Amino acid sequence: MNCSTGNETTTWWPLENISLDYTAINASFFNDTQDEGNQFILPLWRQVLWSLLFAGMVVVATGGNLIVIWIVLANKRMRTVTNYFLVNLSVADAMVSTLNVTFNYTYMLNSDWPFGRLYCKISQFVAVLSICASVFTLMAISIDRYMAIMNPLRPRMGRRTTLCIALGIWVVGTALSMPMLVFFTTFAHEFSDGGIRVVCYAEWPDGPSTESYQEYIYNVLFMILTYFLPISSMTFTYARVGRELWGSQSIGECTQRQLDNIRSKRRVVKMMIVVVSIFAVCWLPFHIYFIVTSIAPEITTTKYIQEVYLAIYWLAMSNSMYNPIIYCWMNSRFRRGFKQVFSCCPCVHLTPETLSRREVVTSRYSCSGSPEAQCRIIRNGSVRIPLQMGSSDPPTATSHCPLPDSNYSTFRSKRWRTNGHDGSSSAGRGVS
Repeated sequence: MNCSTGNETTTWWPLENISLDYTAINASFFNDTQDEGNQFILPLWRQVLWSLLFAGMVVVATGGNLIVIWIVLANKRMRTVTNYFLVNLSVADAMVSTLNVTFNYTYMLNSDWPFGRLYCKISQFVAVLSICASVFTLMAISIDRYMAIMNPLRPRMGRRTTLCIALGIWVVGTALSMPMLVFFTTFAHEFSDGGIRVVCYAEWPDGPSTESYQEYIYNVLFMILTYFLPISSMTFTYARVGRELWGSQSIGECTQRQLDNIRSKRRVVKMMIVVVSIFAVCWLPFHIYFIVTSIAPEITTTKYIQEVYLAIYWLAMSNSMYNPIIYCWMNSRFRRGFKQVFSCCPCVHLTPETLSRREVVTSRYSCSGSPEAQCRIIRNGSVRIPLQMGSSDPPTATSHCPLPDSNYSTFRSKRWRTNGHDGSSSAGRGVS
């Protein structure tokens, strides 16, 4: 029979026709002994424990990711390709923690969905969309790092290209999430004691959850596209990048600027490897659970399965709170941004910001963004110096770059004597 509440009609299904599964708590819940009332409300002490865990995760995830977004958008020096992708990742993480986790946790805790049929669809859509956006953004970052380090002479992608890729990620994620909007619905069951329990679940064309072969195929394809394929791709790219940064050595001497550049790349790559590793660990049980319950739905009727799924769900969703912590821990600029936000706390000490030697020289003298952009020691040890040897203009601070000490004096003498100038004329310009 149907019951109208406002503008929404909810179907009350007969007890004997119900056999479905959404998360752990929708699975074959109803039998003769359960008709007396909702048997899936946890004891009070367990509710308090899970509430503290989920509340802490939501606060840290939402607050931390919003701070990351502010740090990047409010500071011009932070607006790099990698950081734009991190903003995209933070948007997805903040979205799932605010629009999905709180509502789904309330549902799993009480085994009752009080938010209506429309938000049943929206909540599941947001959950899948955020998973897609997160993993595809991580994959885009790994490809960008791979291209920048393995092919350093190729031009980096610009701001417009980065934004287009981010938009494409959300479009693909929306396409993969559409079944959630189409197939999720609600039903209400009335117990013999007068209580009503509303369930949010997926009703596929060939049957409800755990009875639908279409859902099984979707879960397998979803796991391949959003877990195994991206993880395999990121493992390959970061393995190659790690071998390039740590496993190979250039022939010849490197300037301090070049050494600093290598260290900076290593720090970024290490940070992203940690992010990807934690993502893989957090989401693997989640994907495995849905595949296993599709193959063996009787698992969902076992004792403590509700709390097992709560643990699996918490682990997967907690991935959204780890990333801001990793950025703060492994990146000095993000760490300073977090200190600015929490500067009112007595235990946080924000020191005055000072520019490094690299930043001072770059901002004053370099047209291309690096005082050594026109001279590189490549991997075979040779030096490329695309300067005009026959120019009659005196050398300036913007037209030369420091070389290793062993070669610098000989080169300087030979070149500048040809032009009839004394090299000391520009030595006091601040480039050293």
